[in-house]
Amino acid sequence: MLARSARTMQYRRNDYDVTNTIQVSSPESVRRAVRELYAQTWPYFSFDRLDIAFADFERLFQGKYPGYHGCDTVYHDMQHSLDGTLAAARLCVAHDRAVRSEQRIGPERAMLCIICALFHDSGYIRELENSRIRNGAELTLSHVSRGAEFLARYLRVIDLGEWIPVATQIIHFTGYELSFDLIHLDSALDRTTGHLLGTADLIAQMSDRCYLEKCRDRLYPEFVLGGIAVSEDATTGGAKVKYSSGLDVLRGTPEFVRSIWGSHLDGEFGGVYRHLEVLFNGQNPYVDAIESHLSYLSEILRTEHWPLLRRDPPCFTWEKNPVQNIRSLALDRLKTLWAKA
Repeated sequence: MLARSARTMQYRRNDYDVTNTIQVSSPESVRRAVRELYAQTWPYFSFDRLDIAFADFERLFQGKYPGYHGCDTVYHDMQHSLDGTLAAARLCVAHDRAVRSEQRIGPERAMLCIICALFHDSGYIRELENSRIRNGAELTLSHVSRGAEFLARYLRVIDLGEWIPVATQIIHFTGYELSFDLIHLDSALDRTTGHLLGTADLIAQMSDRCYLEKCRDRLYPEFVLGGIAVSEDATTGGAKVKYSSGLDVLRGTPEFVRSIWGSHLDGEFGGVYRHLEVLFNGQNPYVDAIESHLSYLSEILRTEHWPLLRRDPPCFTWEKNPVQNIRSLALDRLKTLWAKA
């Protein structure tokens, strides 16, 4: 299976989904795909609010939403959110086709899941009034809570205010600020919706065609600015190093995937990713792509032949030179930390 998957992935375009059919850098392409899937599954429900949400998502990430800069995080860019949104739609549909009627989340929760997927990383986007933050990655440790605050305001705007208590909880299934036992939901169906959302976020990013390069070249500088790669020891004032480079992030990726599979995908989320086989004739292209990445990375780690990771995919933010900008900011932060140490 891995060999066949690797051959298929060779010809996949960098900003297309795992099936190489949907351009996940395009809000309009993903909107059409989601609307088509949902219309087939729930033909008598109106999903007009999704059109509004996709338009507002594009405005927010492109710096046209009142009160906000655009997206400037290079790993958590527009493509990342759109890829996760498409995966969320597929999971919602597959889930409701696979389970008994009393276990189905239904069209309204499925719509909410898409809105939460679109804005699950809105917490990375800086407000205009906050001049202290130079890049959204500096908000890494609080971005999920900030995203919940954005959703609480936004859902009122599109007349879905009754779903605020659910949305502001299930968004935490996409992050690490709250342990699962602190995510409080009254309905089992609401929790299932959160599991579908969290699963989509994980499998979409790990199946991205350029996942390995993005971890090395784009996630690492975000980790630096977010205080994850290197942090300041509150007691000694010295620097505590978790990742010394992008290659360190890659070296830790196999263990991260194994851990997240146990704690999240097959753990709290209950293996809902398996429902995708209903849509793909018994196959799961997301799992296949992730396995292919891990197999490829294992060979690179064995040989230390890093030039095999040579893709330089486009970055979909509102800045002209986002990768260069964040690298410069990350270097400045590292210099400051080492100077203090």
